Amino acid sequence: MENAIEIRDLTKSFHSVLTGEDVIAVDHLTLDIHRGEIFGFLGPNGAGKTTTIKMLLGLIFPTSGTASILGYPPGDIEVKRKISYLPESPYFYEHLSGYEVLDFYATLFGIPAAERKKKVDELLDLVGLSDNKHKRLRHYSKGMLQRIGLAQALINDPDLLFLDEPTSGLDPIAHLDIRDMILRLRDEGRTVFLSSHQLSDVEMVCDRVSILDRGKLMRVGSLKEMLAGKSVEIRAERVRDDIFEKVKAHSSDAFTVDGAIRVRVEQSFVNETVQMIMQTGGEITAVIPGKRTLEDIFIETVREGTVS
Repeated sequence: MENAIEIRDLTKSFHSVLTGEDVIAVDHLTLDIHRGEIFGFLGPNGAGKTTTIKMLLGLIFPTSGTASILGYPPGDIEVKRKISYLPESPYFYEHLSGYEVLDFYATLFGIPAAERKKKVDELLDLVGLSDNKHKRLRHYSKGMLQRIGLAQALINDPDLLFLDEPTSGLDPIAHLDIRDMILRLRDEGRTVFLSSHQLSDVEMVCDRVSILDRGKLMRVGSLKEMLAGKSVEIRAERVRDDIFEKVKAHSSDAFTVDGAIRVRVEQSFVNETVQMIMQTGGEITAVIPGKRTLEDIFIETVREGTVS
């Protein structure tokens, strides 16, 4: 699979004036982000996420290691035409209207006037600000500013977008709209590099995720595989008491409901449990794979501090 971003042993250290020692913000990070995916870049505060993004954007230089963005080195003028960045708290000139802001950035990208007007109107419609396009940004709500920020990030029709906390502080409606827009970007074939503390959003939109802690990559992989539970719930009826006792010995949770049993067993014991029940006259009514949440995985990874 073709990669949009390739990171190899990327390291960034800063010299602390207070201690006189070097502090490692990003520690030999190696990571691939595939083209056309939404990639979640997670970690607690101070994990090195923003430092990594700044290196990928060419805003700061690494101490060691390399990275390539769409086949170019970070900061290359050609790659800047193909990427965009929406920071957590975008700042715009508040005396401008939404339309004027987008027209300004379109001008910076050298988009001709006739094409520029059409592009700006399309983006305002996309983010739901057509009715407020002549309102000054000082009168925009937090959600409206995030919308205009996303529109600005799309002005150059980028192949790769870096989004840093795009839904932070939004009301539920704006939250949902921004999340839907991110999914639409992937459907259009764009790559989205999403840094967020909103784990429920990440769980809903991302294809793969990574977890960074104290500058080190702790975990990376398919979200679907990460969320797959290690245990399975089996529901059955007409189970003999002696069989129920045997199953309970291998179960982390077992109880009866209106004469039926519900037991939770490890995946390795599922087949044996099902056969034991059925061969003794019991009836299996449901086999339900367990599912973890991204919050479970995040907390487990950061607290245990083990790489996987």
